[in-house]
Amino acid sequence: MSSSPTQTIEHIVLFKVKDDTDPSKVNAMVNGLSSLKSLDQVLHITAGPLLRNRSSTLNFTHMLHSRYSSKDDLNAYSQHPNHMSVVKESVLPICEDIMAVDWVAEDLQGPASLSPGSALRVTFLKLKENLEEEKKSEILGVIKGIKNSFGQISQLTCGENFSPGRAKGYSIASIAVFPGQSELETLDSDEELVKLQKEKVKEHLESVVVVDYLVSLPQSASL
Repeated sequence: MSSSPTQTIEHIVLFKVKDDTDPSKVNAMVNGLSSLKSLDQVLHITAGPLLRNRSSTLNFTHMLHSRYSSKDDLNAYSQHPNHMSVVKESVLPICEDIMAVDWVAEDLQGPASLSPGSALRVTFLKLKENLEEEKKSEILGVIKGIKNSFGQISQLTCGENFSPGRAKGYSIASIAVFPGQSELETLDSDEELVKLQKEKVKEHLESVVVVDYLVSLPQSASL
């Protein structure tokens, strides 16, 4: 696998599929989104059901994660006819809620493409109003430091969202990548460290979205 560029654009979309949607239509959405990996701009893309939604207020069911070398590449992907067709034909008809967040990952360590079986913990933070830039930097510093506290994490990126239109007011995002689900579960069992990290930033937060996701094996076109 090729190493990631010095600067990588992270793109996360969370979907709430309507209750009682035909499973074939859900599969069509997932397969359609996954097929966009063929676009030149895409360094990595994965789509599928959430492993776990830890947020009580926003009941998302599915996620897309993709990576790009630049904001221009993300824009080109967003405006590509193949992407627009999948969204119009397979996503919008079956989703009742969609949330998207984009940020710049500086100095991503390791490959931009994630192996099947990798486990992701995605966190979005909505900050209290009128929070000083100094506090935002402090929060980002705490998030970046998490990787040093948890040896199970193979990659961690975080940053400020630069696409506020569909982010529901959430302005800071992070992804922690684990080799597999067992390493993710180990993190949860280490409650004291997790609590310590939360307490450092809790007073500055209005709300938090946390979801867990497993990178699935690519679907074969013949299946």
